[in-house]
Amino acid sequence: MSNIQFKKLCGKSQLGEIISSPAAVSGGLLHKMYVIETSQGKYAIKILNPQIMMRAEAMQNYIHSEKIANLLSNTIPALPAKKCNHTFIQEFENVFYLIFDWIDGHCLKPNEIETDHCEKIGTILADIHKADFSELNILDERSNYEMQTDWDHYLHKGKESNSEWVKLLLENMKKLKSWTKITNESVKLLASNHVISHRDLDPKNVMWNFDNPILIDWESAGHINPLQDLIETAIYWSKMKVGDIDKKRFFAFINGYKKRTGILEANWKMVLANGFWGKLGWLEYNLKRSLWIECSDEEEQQLGTSQVISTINAINQYSDMTPKLENWLNNEL
Repeated sequence: MSNIQFKKLCGKSQLGEIISSPAAVSGGLLHKMYVIETSQGKYAIKILNPQIMMRAEAMQNYIHSEKIANLLSNTIPALPAKKCNHTFIQEFENVFYLIFDWIDGHCLKPNEIETDHCEKIGTILADIHKADFSELNILDERSNYEMQTDWDHYLHKGKESNSEWVKLLLENMKKLKSWTKITNESVKLLASNHVISHRDLDPKNVMWNFDNPILIDWESAGHINPLQDLIETAIYWSKMKVGDIDKKRFFAFINGYKKRTGILEANWKMVLANGFWGKLGWLEYNLKRSLWIECSDEEEQQLGTSQVISTINAINQYSDMTPKLENWLNNEL
């Protein structure tokens, strides 16, 4: 995006005059992010992925997610997008973007996370789950969802384009179908109990200013089974650099959650099976990016290819750890 476009964008959104050159910053694995400083303040501008925005449901999903963050910002440290021109989502030259006040802080790396951090975020997650969102009238889009991914189709397409992940996908095909089956079983079992949550509350989406957390990137917010959300998020915060789970941090997170909710009881095997849902969905999306089915440029296509490989490995890693986690949960809780 050129400086001239940023200047026009800031004018339209009433952000003031630009006083320093916009700089690209990390925007995650989907979107592009820039920091700009104007006569009125410092802002982060997220340019939304054009392929995502072509989806029929995309605009409404973003509107809902920002409404969720905005409502929660009254009771928890959530950062919603700024409302400009009476809307959270801005459009400029057929591109959609979100504007945020700049936050001074940093995201914790795995070796920086302590049990106190885990307990604090666990308590905040419980507060999110207990919040009343009834005034937003957001329908539960996942209540009857069944994953029907045709993994063989992507394998065939990958062979046609000589994709570098073909061998890895073929080696994992039987497991992918098994994971999809057990995921669908767990979705049916847990569908009756859903809350609204962030749904992607891993350490990269929490900025820390000293000991004060600020929850960012609410674009995935929506309905989810609360215990699935709890366990997935506890895993995010207790992963060590090598990929193993720190038991103390894992239960510190859960104990922080329990402070607000009390005793937890569940079919933990099915809760853990539900954890495949988002991972398999992310894999399918990156297969589409890698195959140019849902992709806007070569950089994104290459990112999709690398994410296919890393996601298959991550799902295997998750599958390997679930028996241990199930044992912990059954014995400790």
